Amino acid sequence: MTFAVIKTGGKQYKVAANDVLKIEKLDAEVGDIVTFDEVLMVGDTIGAPLVEGALVAAELVETKKQKTVIIFKKRRRHNSRRRNGHRQLLTTVRITEILTGGAKPTIQAAAKADTTDAVTEKAPAKKAAPKADAAEATEAKAAPKKAAPKKAAAEGEAAEKPAKKAPAKKAAPKADQE
Repeated sequence: MTFAVIKTGGKQYKVAANDVLKIEKLDAEVGDIVTFDEVLMVGDTIGAPLVEGALVAAELVETKKQKTVIIFKKRRRHNSRRRNGHRQLLTTVRITEILTGGAKPTIQAAAKADTTDAVTEKAPAKKAAPKADAAEATEAKAAPKKAAPKKAAAEGEAAEKPAKKAPAKKAAPKADQE
Protein backbone atom coordinates (compact mmCIF):
# COMPACT_ATOMS: atom_id res chain seq x y z
CA MET A 1 0.00 0.00 0.00
CA THR A 2 2.24 2.74 -1.18
CA PHE A 3 -0.46 5.17 -2.28
CA ALA A 4 -4.20 5.74 -2.49
CA VAL A 5 -6.51 7.93 -4.56
CA ILE A 6 -9.16 9.75 -2.53
CA LYS A 7 -12.03 12.03 -3.49
CA THR A 8 -12.86 15.13 -1.44
CA GLY A 9 -14.26 18.54 -2.31
CA GLY A 10 -15.16 17.41 -5.84
CA LYS A 11 -11.51 16.64 -6.64
CA GLN A 12 -9.33 13.54 -6.62
CA TYR A 13 -5.94 13.37 -4.92
CA LYS A 14 -3.17 10.78 -5.03
CA VAL A 15 -1.84 10.47 -1.48
CA ALA A 16 0.76 8.51 0.46
CA ALA A 17 1.69 8.41 4.15
CA ASN A 18 3.12 11.72 5.50
CA ASP A 19 1.96 13.73 2.47
CA VAL A 20 0.75 17.29 3.10
CA LEU A 21 -2.25 18.41 1.01
CA LYS A 22 -4.21 21.60 0.59
CA ILE A 23 -7.86 20.69 0.03
CA GLU A 24 -11.26 22.38 0.18
CA LYS A 25 -12.24 23.63 3.66
CA LEU A 26 -13.27 20.97 6.18
CA ASP A 27 -15.35 21.60 9.32
CA ALA A 28 -12.88 20.43 11.98
CA GLU A 29 -10.46 21.89 14.52
CA VAL A 30 -6.68 22.03 14.24
CA GLY A 31 -5.16 18.73 15.39
CA ASP A 32 -8.30 16.66 14.75
CA ILE A 33 -8.04 13.34 12.93
CA VAL A 34 -10.06 13.44 9.71
CA THR A 35 -10.99 10.32 7.77
CA PHE A 36 -11.65 10.10 4.04
CA ASP A 37 -13.92 7.16 3.22
CA GLU A 38 -14.27 7.85 -0.52
CA VAL A 39 -11.20 5.87 -1.57
CA LEU A 40 -11.14 5.21 -5.31
CA MET A 41 -7.89 3.22 -5.48
CA VAL A 42 -5.40 1.64 -3.07
CA GLY A 43 -2.12 0.43 -4.61
CA ASP A 44 -3.16 -1.95 -7.42
CA THR A 45 -6.76 -2.36 -6.18
CA ILE A 46 -9.21 -0.27 -8.18
CA GLY A 47 -12.66 0.35 -6.74
CA ALA A 48 -15.95 0.09 -8.58
CA PRO A 49 -16.53 2.99 -7.81
CA LEU A 50 -15.05 2.80 -4.26
CA VAL A 51 -12.71 0.31 -2.60
CA GLU A 52 -14.61 -1.67 0.06
CA GLY A 53 -13.34 -1.14 3.64
CA ALA A 54 -10.61 1.30 2.63
CA LEU A 55 -10.03 4.43 4.68
CA VAL A 56 -7.45 7.23 4.68
CA ALA A 57 -6.74 9.02 7.98
CA ALA A 58 -5.24 12.52 8.12
CA GLU A 59 -4.41 15.11 10.76
CA LEU A 60 -5.73 18.63 10.20
CA VAL A 61 -2.81 21.07 10.27
CA GLU A 62 -4.45 24.45 9.54
CA THR A 63 -7.27 26.26 7.77
CA LYS A 64 -6.60 29.55 6.00
CA LYS A 65 -7.39 31.56 2.89
CA GLN A 66 -5.65 31.10 -0.41
CA LYS A 67 -3.94 33.98 -2.23
CA THR A 68 -6.29 36.39 -3.99
CA VAL A 69 -7.33 35.45 -7.50
CA ILE A 70 -8.25 38.46 -9.67
CA ILE A 71 -11.17 38.11 -12.07
CA PHE A 72 -10.97 40.78 -14.77
CA LYS A 73 -13.51 41.05 -17.58
CA LYS A 74 -13.32 43.55 -20.42
CA ARG A 75 -15.53 44.10 -23.44
CA ARG A 76 -13.65 45.72 -26.27
CA ARG A 77 -14.80 49.05 -27.62
CA HIS A 78 -17.65 49.31 -25.09
CA ASN A 79 -15.78 51.07 -22.25
CA SER A 80 -16.81 48.17 -20.04
CA ARG A 81 -14.48 46.69 -17.45
CA ARG A 82 -15.13 44.71 -14.29
CA ARG A 83 -12.58 43.66 -11.68
CA ASN A 84 -13.29 41.28 -8.82
CA GLY A 85 -11.24 39.18 -6.39
CA HIS A 86 -11.75 35.84 -4.64
CA ARG A 87 -9.99 34.07 -1.77
CA GLN A 88 -10.82 30.38 -1.38
CA LEU A 89 -10.73 28.76 2.08
CA LEU A 90 -8.26 25.88 2.16
CA THR A 91 -7.50 23.23 4.76
CA THR A 92 -4.02 21.77 5.05
CA VAL A 93 -3.96 18.09 6.11
CA ARG A 94 -1.13 15.61 6.74
CA ILE A 95 -1.92 12.03 5.72
CA THR A 96 -1.14 9.76 8.67
CA GLU A 97 -2.11 6.32 7.37
CA ILE A 98 -3.90 4.38 4.64
CA LEU A 99 -6.11 1.59 6.01
CA THR A 100 -7.82 -1.36 4.31
CA GLY A 101 -10.09 -4.16 5.44
CA GLY A 102 -12.31 -1.96 7.61
CA ALA A 103 -9.53 -1.02 10.05
CA LYS A 104 -9.95 2.09 12.21
CA PRO A 105 -7.36 4.89 12.60
CA THR A 106 -4.86 4.35 15.42
CA ILE A 107 -5.60 6.00 18.76
CA GLN A 108 -2.02 7.37 19.14
CA ALA A 109 -2.59 9.93 16.41
CA ALA A 110 -5.83 11.11 18.04
CA ALA A 111 -4.24 11.21 21.52
CA LYS A 112 -1.28 13.19 20.18
CA ALA A 113 -3.65 15.79 18.72
CA ASP A 114 -5.62 16.04 21.99
CA THR A 115 -2.49 16.71 24.06
CA THR A 116 -1.27 19.47 21.76
CA ASP A 117 -4.69 21.17 21.85
CA ALA A 118 -4.83 20.94 25.65
CA VAL A 119 -1.39 22.52 26.06
CA THR A 120 -2.06 25.41 23.67
CA GLU A 121 -5.45 26.22 25.21
CA LYS A 122 -4.26 26.19 28.84
CA ALA A 123 -1.12 28.29 28.43
CA PRO A 124 -2.74 31.54 27.20
CA ALA A 125 -5.60 31.24 29.70
CA LYS A 126 -3.20 31.26 32.67
CA LYS A 127 -1.35 34.33 31.41
CA ALA A 128 -4.50 36.28 30.55
CA ALA A 129 -6.23 35.81 33.94
CA PRO A 130 -3.63 37.62 36.12
CA LYS A 131 -3.56 40.60 33.75
CA ALA A 132 -7.33 40.94 33.96
CA ASP A 133 -7.24 40.70 37.78
CA ALA A 134 -4.47 43.32 37.99
CA ALA A 135 -6.40 45.71 35.73
CA GLU A 136 -9.54 45.32 37.83
CA ALA A 137 -7.57 45.94 41.04
CA THR A 138 -6.03 49.15 39.72
CA GLU A 139 -9.43 50.38 38.55
CA ALA A 140 -10.97 49.62 41.95
CA LYS A 141 -8.19 51.54 43.76
CA ALA A 142 -8.32 54.53 41.43
CA ALA A 143 -12.12 54.89 41.26
CA PRO A 144 -12.83 55.93 44.91
CA LYS A 145 -10.00 58.52 44.94
CA LYS A 146 -11.25 60.25 41.82
CA ALA A 147 -14.93 60.21 42.76
CA ALA A 148 -14.57 61.96 46.13
CA PRO A 149 -12.79 65.16 44.91
CA LYS A 150 -15.28 65.61 42.07
CA LYS A 151 -18.24 65.60 44.42
CA ALA A 152 -16.58 68.04 46.83
CA ALA A 153 -15.57 70.34 44.00
CA ALA A 154 -19.06 70.24 42.52
CA GLU A 155 -20.65 71.16 45.88
CA GLY A 156 -18.08 73.92 46.53
CA GLU A 157 -18.62 75.54 43.12
CA ALA A 158 -22.37 75.58 43.64
CA ALA A 159 -21.99 77.33 47.01
CA GLU A 160 -19.44 79.90 45.81
CA LYS A 161 -20.84 80.98 42.46
CA PRO A 162 -24.47 81.79 41.89
CA ALA A 163 -25.99 80.65 38.62
CA LYS A 164 -25.39 83.07 35.75
CA LYS A 165 -28.35 84.49 33.94
CA ALA A 166 -28.53 84.36 30.17
CA PRO A 167 -28.06 87.79 28.52
CA ALA A 168 -31.29 89.43 27.44
CA LYS A 169 -31.98 89.58 23.73
CA LYS A 170 -32.13 93.01 22.11
CA ALA A 171 -35.44 94.03 20.74
CA ALA A 172 -35.67 94.01 16.97
CA PRO A 173 -36.09 97.46 15.32
CA LYS A 174 -39.64 98.22 14.49
CA ALA A 175 -40.46 98.30 10.82
CA ASP A 176 -43.40 100.81 11.08
CA GLN A 177 -41.16 103.73 12.01
CA GLU A 178 -40.61 105.96 9.02
